Amino acid sequence: MVGILDGKVVVVTGAGRGIGREIALLCAHEGAAVVVNDVGVSASGEGSDAGPAHQVVDEIKNAGGRAIANIASVTDPAGAESIVEDGIRVFGHVDAVVNNAGILRDRIFHKMSVADWLAVVDVNLNGYFYVSKAAANHFRERESGSYVHFTSASALIGNYGQANYSAAKLGVVALSNSIALDMQRFRVRSNCVMPFAWSRLTATIPTDTDDGRRRVEKVKAMTPAKVAPLVAFLCADASKDITGQVFALRKDELFLMSRPEIVRSMHRAGGWTVESLIQCMHPAFKPSFQPLRRSGDVFSWDPL
Repeated sequence: MVGILDGKVVVVTGAGRGIGREIALLCAHEGAAVVVNDVGVSASGEGSDAGPAHQVVDEIKNAGGRAIANIASVTDPAGAESIVEDGIRVFGHVDAVVNNAGILRDRIFHKMSVADWLAVVDVNLNGYFYVSKAAANHFRERESGSYVHFTSASALIGNYGQANYSAAKLGVVALSNSIALDMQRFRVRSNCVMPFAWSRLTATIPTDTDDGRRRVEKVKAMTPAKVAPLVAFLCADASKDITGQVFALRKDELFLMSRPEIVRSMHRAGGWTVESLIQCMHPAFKPSFQPLRRSGDVFSWDPL
């Protein structure tokens, strides 16, 4: 039986554990050769361990698939280039890049350090740019390619204590959209996935309150394996007409997220003054102002 990714080569960053691991295993099962990238850091970005990447490679090979490990950090531009170069060197080409690597350093905003900000943005946004850029000319020359970038409900909706992560992950959406616009002439597509799944990162949710404990139990029901089929599909030729989109996946629920749209408009001949903003704009726009929300406020029902 031929898989949906037969003959393809897929790069997956952060593929040693969690969602990335499930993506790598499913892509291999669907016929792809996989570059399993994972530097092996902790959930907050410390240390290094080559073990997880090699373990996933062994699993793929033991099942009859093809895979290689790459231990480079996505935060190093040269390391990011090596991830793509390894795929081309060993398998001849690369067809898809899955930007999944991520770390968290949650702090309430007034306590967030510059180091925490830079570390999270470096992995979750800069790293995505570096790996994407490393594949761009290869995709352009082949006039084919797919990018799948991981974003977060913390970015598209909001969450406490994640200014660094939220900013980076919303930047990923803008990066993906720009890639989609710039690369469409070369038949290269770029999409985002907003996953709800239990992983090392979601395991950092506080459980010192009843609300936190209930939230964790709900998240545990959303396994990383639920996310992998959507990613495999977006890497395949079957999705060649899909680009610039943001999908959310929550257990067995699949959502297509909207981009920001105009909510209200007003025109004032001669322009606006401070007084007219107070007297006209504020009362007219106020009913349409967006409330502060977290993902639980939007996805208020239990995962289905």
